Amino acid sequence: MRPYNQACSAINGSPPPSSSRPPHHLVNAHHQCLATLKGQNSYTTSLVLMGKFLLSGSSNKEICVWKRNALSPMNDYESLTDEIMVVAGKGAVKALVVLADKIISAHQDHKIRVWKIDNLDDDEQKFTQLATLPTFSDRALRLLLPKNHVQVRRHKKCTWVHHVDTVSALALSSDESLLYSVSWDRTLKIWRTADFKCLESVANAHDDAINAIALGSDGHVYTGSSDKKIKVWKQSSEKKKHTLVSTLEKHNSGVNAVALSRDGLTMYSGARDRSIVVWTKVDGGSGMAAAVTLRGHTESILCLATISDLVCSGSADKTVRIWRGVGKSYSCLAILEGHRGPVKCITAALDYSNPSDTKSNYLLYSASLDCDIKVWQINLLSLF
Repeated sequence: MRPYNQACSAINGSPPPSSSRPPHHLVNAHHQCLATLKGQNSYTTSLVLMGKFLLSGSSNKEICVWKRNALSPMNDYESLTDEIMVVAGKGAVKALVVLADKIISAHQDHKIRVWKIDNLDDDEQKFTQLATLPTFSDRALRLLLPKNHVQVRRHKKCTWVHHVDTVSALALSSDESLLYSVSWDRTLKIWRTADFKCLESVANAHDDAINAIALGSDGHVYTGSSDKKIKVWKQSSEKKKHTLVSTLEKHNSGVNAVALSRDGLTMYSGARDRSIVVWTKVDGGSGMAAAVTLRGHTESILCLATISDLVCSGSADKTVRIWRGVGKSYSCLAILEGHRGPVKCITAALDYSNPSDTKSNYLLYSASLDCDIKVWQINLLSLF
């Protein structure tokens, strides 16, 4: 099975009503769909960019690598030779992160897997599985001591290094020394990337499944859960353990996605209540307060991504919205339509096809339950 490329018709967004655009937001986003990546047998559950490649994880255990050429994106989205890597395990690939020349994947079968990619720039790529987390040595070290065993079900115990439900999201610390994972088992775990040893597990971090995580450069960790809450964590300098800093409550239903602005001073959360809440730092400290609620999607917010001063949201209403603003003043610059199913995941990058103006041009990748991945070009246009 080899995916093929299919160009999309351009869809140009009209600006939102003038009443919703304050004077300093006199910008419109022209957008067009450059390509639709097809050929997958199942829907995409995760997306990540790795240099000139786009990686997608699917609901049927596969990771697909797509070659992208920023200078001619319309005609150069193609799969690599034998692009599908069938991943051991059961269920969907729920999250992907890139660590140097490695890919780390989170799975529905409760595992985290580490892959090494060789010869990525050549015609023949080689994928080698380096580890499955928790590693064998990590499990063996914990197995013999009773204090390492925790109750995970009514009649079941296991060591605390194990996730016992779907691993839903991953994030790397700013220096890439730590890997964070969250799960529907309500735990937050921290792994050392040097040897992938599990350093810490925060049990019952939430009252329900944890769906999302984001890390700030200041060390704050944000987790979003089906319990309607976002929790903020920070590693204490004394005990080297993560403690709860604050709990943010504004949504009326489960939180599906969280994302941080580039400077880390603003956090965005999307939920099943169809809203995106914009949170801002309070007095430059660790606390955050809800500044504004963005409305426009007609169904659940399923994913969020930030690029420069834009926030992009994907929804079960089959659309992607592009937002821009500051403080309490936000506007929707564009609505991207074309998917035939809920938009499950998105990622974005600067568009270098126009080197003279990369600050206003972006590429956005969206994946939907319609089994397609769409490539969008976003151009910000001043209205004066």
